[in-house]
Parts: sequence; structure tokens; C-alpha cells
Amino acid sequence: MDTNGTENGPDHGHQRSSRLAQGLGLLADMSRDFADTRDIAGTLSRALIHITEYLDAEGGALFLLEDERILRCQSSVGVIQIDGLTLPADQGVVGSVVQANAGRIVRDAQTEPDFDKSVDERTGFTTRSILCAPMSIADQCIGAIELINKHGSDGPFEDADLALLEILCSSAAMALLNARLAASLVEQERMKREIELAAEIQRNLLPAAGTSGFPLFGFNIPAREVSGDFFDYFTLADGRIAWCLGDVSGKGINAALLMAKTASLYRCLGKTETNPSALLARINDEIVETATRGMFVTLIGGIYDPANDTVCFANGGHEPPLYHSRDGIFHDFPAEAPPLGILACTDGNQFPQETVRLDGGSFYVFTDGVTEGKLPNGVSLGTEGVKRSLAKDANLPLDERLKAICRMLDRDDGALHDDITVLGIDAARPTLARREAPLGDQSFTYRFAARAELLQGARNAAREYLKSQGIAQAPINDIVLAVDEACQNIIRHAYRDPDKGDIVLDMALHTSADPASSLRTLVIYVRDFAPEIDAITVAPRKLEDTRPGGLGTHFIREIMDEVAYLRPREGIGNLLRMTKEIPPIH
Repeated sequence: MDTNGTENGPDHGHQRSSRLAQGLGLLADMSRDFADTRDIAGTLSRALIHITEYLDAEGGALFLLEDERILRCQSSVGVIQIDGLTLPADQGVVGSVVQANAGRIVRDAQTEPDFDKSVDERTGFTTRSILCAPMSIADQCIGAIELINKHGSDGPFEDADLALLEILCSSAAMALLNARLAASLVEQERMKREIELAAEIQRNLLPAAGTSGFPLFGFNIPAREVSGDFFDYFTLADGRIAWCLGDVSGKGINAALLMAKTASLYRCLGKTETNPSALLARINDEIVETATRGMFVTLIGGIYDPANDTVCFANGGHEPPLYHSRDGIFHDFPAEAPPLGILACTDGNQFPQETVRLDGGSFYVFTDGVTEGKLPNGVSLGTEGVKRSLAKDANLPLDERLKAICRMLDRDDGALHDDITVLGIDAARPTLARREAPLGDQSFTYRFAARAELLQGARNAAREYLKSQGIAQAPINDIVLAVDEACQNIIRHAYRDPDKGDIVLDMALHTSADPASSLRTLVIYVRDFAPEIDAITVAPRKLEDTRPGGLGTHFIREIMDEVAYLRPREGIGNLLRMTKEIPPIH
């Protein structure tokens, strides 16, 4: 051909350069559009419009692959609107392109075996030629773009059109994959934050670590981010301590949600329903109403009474608890009732309860994550392994005994077979203070952690004892006030670190040795285990001194007939003795 606008002439070269520049400009615009938006669907639709116009097609459609079996039209432009149309991923021209992951030019659609004529038949439109390229990155094909009919001519698409469409489809595929990856990362981060929040909520459902000398201690180590195990304990108004430990069937979020519900039910209902059998029955019926997919809870719960050193408990399908007596013998108590959430209670005896007097021993409950936990040699710890560990560490504090079990099951990679949860109740006590006089036959002893929130229990217990001795209400109010002030002084001033010790309260009435006298003498000892104090520093100050503080000691001396600070025989802690003459019973 000559140089006057022919194929080999300068005009044709200029047209090719201009077309290439336009194509590169389109590619740059698409890339920028994909990078600047989060609306990937809208961006793909706009890209399809630009591609269709640029390649001078009468219509275009963008198909995405779903579940490797279905191609769905996400967007369509031009003469045929087929948004939402689905077809099998191995049918039609677009299906053949996706399966082969290679572009195609169909120059005569009406004679092409792969061409599906149903759309033409339904719309009355005539498809003459097709240009189709896969949206793929390497070997991963996620869809295709199909163009139909060169606009305003009967000529077919050219090889250059296919080459350009393949480049544009690759750019669109890259943008879509990046958008999906970004969305996935955002979703993963959201799920991570929600799981972290769920784990934090679970941790907040567990009680704070027990203080030194507090008779209960427990811990929970989740095998995953969230746990299906739980335990709890809390002091009741009368000074007794409610406790529980449970294990929800299954793992993951569903188990964590049921765990949260069960733990919340126990704490809420357990403050008013102090009969373990009745409490488990109420919680069981609540879970039966709402538990799904066969989920259930093994749960053991009870009451520890420090006054008489007894544990009363009921067991719903849980691991047998262990009582380790002070002579070294272990006793277990297998469950006689099913787990909670399986059957509604039909009578009040579905969860039998038992009572154990600790008598210097200890009581332990744990989940199967402990007994089935793997030792470094791959062997399960088992109940016998738990016993050996507890017996070996019997002289250690309660928390150290339980932590030693955890250390045995800990793994270098941090992976656990199951959640580890264990709770102990320890009857071991330091030797009580030497009393300056023997207590009467109807004596009273109450021990509690030096925490302000536990004073209510001490006051209630003291009040009940005084009532049982036939003392009138007015003296009871005064005596309880004096006891409360003495205990508050210990909490505020004797223990330098909060929650680091116990208070022991002893009371007893003595009858007069004189048969002619009807007076009785109430003797009260208040003992702590804090550093020795100087009795001069707790002397009452004058009432006209208006500085804050210091009046508690004055009230104690006004109420009681005699107040003395003594030194315990063991040389540990402080001992306050108070006496008051009690009028005869009328």
C-alpha cells in the first residue's frame, strides 16, 4: 500500500500510536479508580462502561464465578441488560473462556456451537460477534468480560481488540482480588477485635484472685481465645461463700456464650437461692429452654461455711470433686445427676447434694481439661496424676498447689488440649491467737479476709450469735458497732497492703462464778496477722479534737467495759480483747 492513509503509511502508524496511548490512559484511569474506591461493584460497572465504549462494542457484560459452578452477571451495559443472569460455569462462550482461562473471538456467533441463543430469542436482539476475555491472575480465574458486536458495523472484533481486553481484564481481576483481600483482612481484624472483647468479657466474669488467707482460689486457662469453662465464688450476706465450676460442651463462640449465660445465672440466682440442689435445678430449667444443637453444661456448685468448716455441694454431670483429708487420704464424689440443659427437672431431687466437713483438709474441683491434659511425655495427667501433685505439694499455699498442676500441663508451643480450670477450698488455718481466758461452751468463731466488702458478713454473723445468746437488741447494736470499728481499724491501718491477710473474730459468754450473780460477761477477741502495732498509736483522742479519724477507738471504749491490746503467743499479728457485762435475761 502507498503512503496516502494506507496500512503501511504514516497515518496508520499515527492511529496505532494514538490507540495505544488511549488504551494505556484507560488502563491508568481504571487502576487509579480501583485504588481510590471501596465500592468495588460500582467501580467494576464503570470500568465495564469504559471498556465497552473504548472497544466500540454495542454491549458488554461482566460475569463473576460463584462456588466454581455458577457464573453470575454482575453488571451489563449497552443494548442488552442481563444483570443477575446466571449460567453454568462450563456453558456458553463465557463459560468456555473461564474453563480454558483464555480469551476468544467469535466472528460469527450464529454458527458457533458454544453460543447460547436463548437471550437473543428472548429479546429479539441479534448477536453477530463476541469478544470475551477471562478475569484472571496467573492460573486463578474469577470471571470474564464479554463484549458483543462492533458498534455500527458488521465487522468482527480484531486480534488487537482481544489483546487489549485481556490486559484490561487482568487489571480488573487484580483490583477485585485486592479488594476481596482487603475486605477479608478488615473482616478478620473485626473478628479478632470481637473475639478479644469476648475474651475480656469472659475474664471479667471470673472472680478476682483470692487474697492471702482467703479459703478459696481458682484459675482458668483457655485453650483458645475464649473458653467454655468457668468458675466463680462470692461471699453471701451471712458470711458463707457460694462457689461453682462448670464446663460447656463444644468449643468456640457458641460455648463461650453459653458459658457467659450459665455463669451469670449462677451469680444472680445464687445470691438468694443458697440451696445447691435447688439452685442447679433452676439454672438447668433456664438452659433447657434456650440451649440449642444439643449443647449442655456440666456444673458443680455449692456453699462453703467458714463458721463450721463445711462444704455443701451438688454435682450436675461434672468430674468428681476430690476431698484431701489432713491425714493424706483422697475421697471422690462421682456425679449422680446428668449435666444441665438436657432434661427439665421433674422433681426437687434431681441434683442430690452432699456435705463434707473439711476438718483441716482441702476440697478440689476441676474440669476434664485437667485430667485429660497432656504431660510433656504425651500421657494424660489423669485423676491419679492430680492426686499425686496435690499430695506432693500439700504443704504449699493453696494457690501454689493449683498453679503447680497448670505448670505440669503447660506446653512449649502454648497449645493446650482443652481449657484448664480448677478451684480449691482450703480449710488450713494459721494457729489462732492465745486467749487470755477460755471461751464459754457456746463460743463463736468467724474468720474472713480483711476486705471492707466482707464486713457485712462479719456483722451479720456476730449479730446472729448474740441473738442466739438471748442478748437484747440495744446491746447487740452497740456490740456489733464496736466489732465493726475494730475490724475497720485493722483493714485501714494494720494491713499496709490491701487484701493481704485475715481477721479472726472470737466471741463467748461467761457466766459468773458467783451463784448469786446473774450477770454474764461477753469476751470478744479480734485477731489479725499484720505487723505489730504500737498500742499508744491507737489510743482514743479527745472528742473536742475535730480532726477527721480516730473516733472509732473512742466509740469502742465507750461501748465496751474493758479494752486491751495483747501480744499473741506466736508473736505474729495483733490481738484485741474486749469485754462487756451483759444484763440477765428477763
